Amino acid sequence: MTRPAITALPLPAGSLLERYRDMGAFTDCYAADVAGAVDLPAYVTAFYNSAAFRPERWLLGWAAKRPATAADVARLAAGASERFSAWTVEARTPDQLMLCDFQGRTRSWLMVRPLATGTRLHFGSAVVLAERRGDAFVFNALLGFHRLYSRILLKSAAKRL
Repeated sequence: MTRPAITALPLPAGSLLERYRDMGAFTDCYAADVAGAVDLPAYVTAFYNSAAFRPERWLLGWAAKRPATAADVARLAAGASERFSAWTVEARTPDQLMLCDFQGRTRSWLMVRPLATGTRLHFGSAVVLAERRGDAFVFNALLGFHRLYSRILLKSAAKRL
């Protein structure tokens, strides 16, 4: 089995993160191409049940008292829930999902795009209000970790698919 290559890309046109980029928030976008057709529910399920994400689910359940189970992931993927652990659904389209954290400071975004040879999985984030809240130093200090962790999360989800 080949390892999925993770690539940093500009936000694709029509991305739910575009409005945050346009207002000057930090945004990023990573992509991985996988064989076969993958719809958004399958991607959401693979992402939030991945080996890389499960420790974060546990940590949020323990530290933030916002647990999430595989059943919660299934409800989120099916569009049957607007809440998932520390996030709420901010926007959803047939091919995209954007979650907002409980403090309103970050967004997590997933998107699928069909390709002639399979599906492109996108994962990105937006960080808002960092400057006004005095968080710029902390954000910049953690940016390297964020970039690495984003790649690990996407790779883990892509491997599940």
